[in-house]
Amino acid sequence: MSPPPASSPLTLDPALVEAAASAAAWPFEEARKLVARLERKPKSEVLFETGYGPSGLPHIGTFGEVARTSMVRHAFRVLTNDSVPTRLIAFSDDMDGLRKVPDNVPNKEILIPALNQPLTRVPDPFGTHDSFGAHNNAELRRFLDAFGFDYEFRSATECYKAGLFDTALLTVLDRYEAVMAIMLPSLRAERSASYSPFLPLHPETGEVMQVAIDEVRVSAGTLVWRDPKTGTAYETPVTGGHAKLQWKPDWAMRWVALGVDYEMAGKDLIDSVKLSGEIARALGGEPPEGFNYELFLDKEGKKISKSKGNGLSIDDWLVYGTADSLALFMYNKPREAKRLFVEMIPRQVDDYLNFLEKFPGQEPAQQLGNPVWHLHAGHPPAAEAVGKGGSLNFAMLLNLAAVANTEDPAVLWGFIRRYDPEIGPQTHPVLDKLVGHALAYFRDLVRPAKTYRTATEEERAALADLSRTLDAHKGSTDPEGLQAVVYEVGRRHFPDLSGKAKSPDGRPGVSQAWFTTIYNVLFGEARGPRFGSFIALYGVAETQALIEKALSGAFVPASSETASLA
Repeated sequence: MSPPPASSPLTLDPALVEAAASAAAWPFEEARKLVARLERKPKSEVLFETGYGPSGLPHIGTFGEVARTSMVRHAFRVLTNDSVPTRLIAFSDDMDGLRKVPDNVPNKEILIPALNQPLTRVPDPFGTHDSFGAHNNAELRRFLDAFGFDYEFRSATECYKAGLFDTALLTVLDRYEAVMAIMLPSLRAERSASYSPFLPLHPETGEVMQVAIDEVRVSAGTLVWRDPKTGTAYETPVTGGHAKLQWKPDWAMRWVALGVDYEMAGKDLIDSVKLSGEIARALGGEPPEGFNYELFLDKEGKKISKSKGNGLSIDDWLVYGTADSLALFMYNKPREAKRLFVEMIPRQVDDYLNFLEKFPGQEPAQQLGNPVWHLHAGHPPAAEAVGKGGSLNFAMLLNLAAVANTEDPAVLWGFIRRYDPEIGPQTHPVLDKLVGHALAYFRDLVRPAKTYRTATEEERAALADLSRTLDAHKGSTDPEGLQAVVYEVGRRHFPDLSGKAKSPDGRPGVSQAWFTTIYNVLFGEARGPRFGSFIALYGVAETQALIEKALSGAFVPASSETASLA
């Protein structure tokens, strides 16, 4: 995902601008909220924000929020014909205190003495930066930069210390009771007894203190509070980085201080968004537009946690799939909970390639509903012609690697070049990357899980018939002609007796049991590629040898009906 910088002027097709006015894609639905907001309250620019708490390593959900917000930002620019400047701030709440030691970091012992210190004063367990907060901020910026996002990074520590929030903080102090009246009903009795929207920093230990406030001195701009351990009283200015706000009041204060117009949040924060919105109004501001997206779940259906590290990381995804496939996952159905695990990457890769291939032939209204338009800010790249009929997709490469039992890209390219001599790593760099991803996926995920079974007598007869029938097609690389052979043999041995399945030529179809046989016996998997396309790529003679090897029992030890590929 590498959209052009949002600061660059857009070149907009009038037909596309007209279609955008009624486009149904969710980024346009969100952008229309901003258009209506500007009509109510005109501004010289529109500010988008995403927030991140660096108490743990950035995870894929953080990327998702920035990606989705960027899609809304671009849709807004199109709806307004790029007449209103926009900015996106990626804000890090790195002045927050470290409340617990994350599970997924090294050298945990150095973090324990730093509990309750601002994250920008906590030692870096990775040993690469001045603080844990700085390390995590660098990781956030690293992957945002790698994906080409146009954004401005803001650090809470820097903003507080530089006085950027001073005016808004004094307003919170002046309206202290109003903020308390909003917050207290949402708290448990035990918590409300000592709650304050302000968290003073201890002048001696530097800790972010969660303590009751004895006195609010509005005219002086200070708070009076006591150290619960020593009983010593302190008077702390709320300005200049001497105190920060609890996160809900902080969120509201930031909206008002920066003038944020749009910020989305996870569904688990619905109540928090409402409370922060009320506080923003109490401070004389207007909460931003936005929506609540559903959370990502791990393979077991549990919420992904950055401190536990139980989700699929961005780096993990990029080992096995493309950046564009990750962006597609973020685009699709943001209001529905989705499980995020490595086995769904191949489908996302191929779905992206399919959308990209369709894009040039679509009308403007269809293009605005095509995910690749949003993923690439209206400028999707040209699709590579990858094989006859687009047959060289990621799933096909995975199966080719699996049958060839190789981790060597040269082996896969040998098959590909024989299939189509016009294709090579230099002429097809996207396909070259897919080869690398497919080999990594095969190595780590497919090969360890492969399980073959012995063919039944009926299945043996059908597979032997297929091998004999292929004799007449030696050297063919025609996927459609070879698929017709697969169907013809299947119709002889596994006809569909239900009448539901139809072959491509309209004749009675083939039972799914035929294709299940092929996948189980030849691939050691439950599912597989369009077999005619696979034969065209792998080779007719090689496919015959594969069938012979499977029927000889080479994949299944004599002592077992099933076995994993070693």
